[in-house]
Amino acid sequence: MLRRLIIFSILGGLLLLALYFTVVLKWSYSSGDRAGWIQKFSRKGWICKTWEGELVMVSLPGSVPEKFRFTVRDEAVAARVNQALGERVTLHYEEHRGLPGSCFGDTAYWVDGVVSLSEPPAARPSAASPQ
Repeated sequence: MLRRLIIFSILGGLLLLALYFTVVLKWSYSSGDRAGWIQKFSRKGWICKTWEGELVMVSLPGSVPEKFRFTVRDEAVAARVNQALGERVTLHYEEHRGLPGSCFGDTAYWVDGVVSLSEPPAARPSAASPQ
């Protein structure tokens, strides 16, 4: 009887842990866009390698720039970010809070889309355009 209780407790704990990670990975706390210049982008990690970068955002000329640190988990998006180094871009991100460690990335901001602002306006997706 005691052995069954211990086994069910362990299995229940593992099930709750798996449910927690599923919810935290699929559900985003927030999402949005940031515009600026990609200043730094590199692949980091001892075991779990992720792409980490910095976007410098300047609101007014002469003001102190704000840095937006972000993580890219998709290799195709990472390749597009690498191509846009030094260019003005808009990054679309989702914020995922509650993940332990750095295996999922050093930041909570996961970039999943990149638009170069040097492209002609017709090539850029518009917020007003129907999708």
